[in-house]
Order: sequence, then C-alpha cells, then structure tokens
Amino acid sequence: MAYQTNIDKMIVLLSETLSIDADQLSAETLLLGNLPEFDSMAIVSILMQIEESFAIEISDDELTGEIFESVTTLTEFVEVQQAATAI
Repeated sequence: MAYQTNIDKMIVLLSETLSIDADQLSAETLLLGNLPEFDSMAIVSILMQIEESFAIEISDDELTGEIFESVTTLTEFVEVQQAATAI
C-alpha cells in the first residue's frame, strides 16, 4: 500500500476514534501530549482499530512513546508491522 494512502487511512481512523474532524489532522500533526483526546484509553482503541484496519497484530513489547509522537510516526510503525507480516 502506498505511503500517502496509509497516511490518509490513519487520519480517517484517528478522526473516527478520537471523534475529531479529519481536517484537524495531517501527517505532521503531533499526537501524544498535543491532542487532549489522545489519552491512554484512546490509545487502546486506536491500536485495536489499527490491527483491524491494517490487518496486523501489535505486541505490547513493540510499543514505545515515540510511535505515538505524530501521525507520521504512527503510520511508519504500521508500515513496518505490515512489512514484517508480509514476510
């Protein structure tokens, strides 16, 4: 899947999960510590949605705070997981 397609898909996923307008999000949008809606409960919901939407499985030991820094870092993490799943 193309990078921009994954960014767009992530923005829709975040918008729906966080109940915020997709127009407020871009690849550069900072997440953790920047969006009040982006709390620990939201992270759990987002991870579940990512696993379902991107057909990947995320293990807890792979998660770090850096992954949730921005839309870009979260999307890059997903793409690495997709590549690992494809092998």
